Amino acid sequence: MLTPGQAADCPRFTTVLGKIRVAAPVGRPRTRPTAVAADKAYSSKANRAYLRRRRIEAVIPEKSDQQANRKKKGSAGGRPATFDPQRYQQRYQQRNTVERCFQKIKAWRGLATRYDKAPESYEAGLYLRGSILWLRLLTSTT
Repeated sequence: MLTPGQAADCPRFTTVLGKIRVAAPVGRPRTRPTAVAADKAYSSKANRAYLRRRRIEAVIPEKSDQQANRKKKGSAGGRPATFDPQRYQQRYQQRNTVERCFQKIKAWRGLATRYDKAPESYEAGLYLRGSILWLRLLTSTT
């Protein structure tokens, strides 16, 4: 999902999850993952409620200000959000691959600084950069 460069990712969480399609060996693609791992930026009541409704496990740490607010309310603050630190650590280690891919994409200054104002032009640049990276991977001898 393409958003303005200054827009936060958290409000787009449910939209992005709604577009996920994972091909299955047989049958239609899966649209509901077993679990979602995300960093503290995605820790919100709305996101957690969305995941609960869809019966998806949230592997998202709770923000410290949310913890403090909940504790300040006492028993009316509710239970702490469930969180599996081991599972989060496993996913966090895999995140390095994604971050390196973003770095390779941003090696093109036009994509990093968002010179293209039209969404179509920017998206075309992303596809072109992805194609070049893919072709380099195919032609590498290592």
